[in-house]
Amino acid sequence: MGILCDYFSAPSDEAAAAVADVLGGPRAAADPGFDVVELKGIEPAVRLGTLEALLTNLDYDAVTRNPRQGKAVAVRDDGEVLVISLTDELRAALADAPESRLREVARPWSETEEFWGQGDQSVLAEVLIELAGLARRATTRDERLYCWVCV
Repeated sequence: MGILCDYFSAPSDEAAAAVADVLGGPRAAADPGFDVVELKGIEPAVRLGTLEALLTNLDYDAVTRNPRQGKAVAVRDDGEVLVISLTDELRAALADAPESRLREVARPWSETEEFWGQGDQSVLAEVLIELAGLARRATTRDERLYCWVCV
């Protein structure tokens, strides 16, 4: 079984971290009822770091120097459950990107080594469109993006 990754928005690191204590993650949290996009196997550190580099035209090393990129805001069960922060820059890039740009970026993203040559450009374009919707809604609510990971 692969890793489960639920991307969601929350008003603070503390609110996001509380999801680590909910069996089933943000989809199962009754309060406050998180906005969630389920993306099995699309882990937040390397794959979304690469995505951020592609969307923002920044060097990957510059992306990874951001203290919020891939930062664990909660760790449970010896690292089997994590809540990872995404950068505000990635949220902004996703929120601002038109669908045509997202579909364009899906091609080079699908070709990165993180997808082991198995990235499907059309599937990843739909993933980006879902993430962009989440980012837009989070921006409207002045929330940040996170990923709940269960291995």
